[in-house]
Amino acid sequence: MSARDKFFQRQLGATGVDAAAMALGCYSMSNAYGKRSDVESKKVIQQAVDQGIGLIDTADYYGWGHNEQLVASALQGRRHQVLLSSKFGYVQGEGGRLSVCGAPDYLRKACDASLRRLNTDHIDLYFQHRLDPNVPIEDTVGAMADLVQEGKVRCLGLCEVAENTLRRAHAVHPITAVQAEYSLWTRDVEARMCDVYDELERRAGRPPRRHRK
Repeated sequence: MSARDKFFQRQLGATGVDAAAMALGCYSMSNAYGKRSDVESKKVIQQAVDQGIGLIDTADYYGWGHNEQLVASALQGRRHQVLLSSKFGYVQGEGGRLSVCGAPDYLRKACDASLRRLNTDHIDLYFQHRLDPNVPIEDTVGAMADLVQEGKVRCLGLCEVAENTLRRAHAVHPITAVQAEYSLWTRDVEARMCDVYDELERRAGRPPRRHRK
């Protein structure tokens, strides 16, 4: 691996798993932000892999399963070239009403369904898409940790969580990644979360990955 290649790699926590620093998010390929084209979307995914984008991000919520199936189709014969990230948590009720579920029994079923749609025996990075206010985070992450033990999932992640929630979750099982909105326009994560990321890195005996002035 060249020095340039190493620059564009990030190790996922203490797992020894290396991920590309840039990922392809596939949300907009399943009826979001306009009319979808599976043909064009597959081309985009395949070209991304060709260009070295080795982390593909999807979720069961994206098109209610369509997106995971699309990703699997695009990666046919190339699964070994990428890390797959997916998510659970959103459920659709009567009349299309959207809610969140982090119950252990539900997430196990959701993971099995995602594995089938993705046509793979494991998900490299599995996220809780949103926090369920009715289920303690310890219960949800405990069940996610069981999936790691069973070999169905390699690493765990959380989306849009607060500082104390992340600390509580990490105490149950290492949280490898956090997804949060972060851009030139939305920078509150720097004030709220970055110190927590550094804190958890230090607890694990690793130097913080950011160096802020």
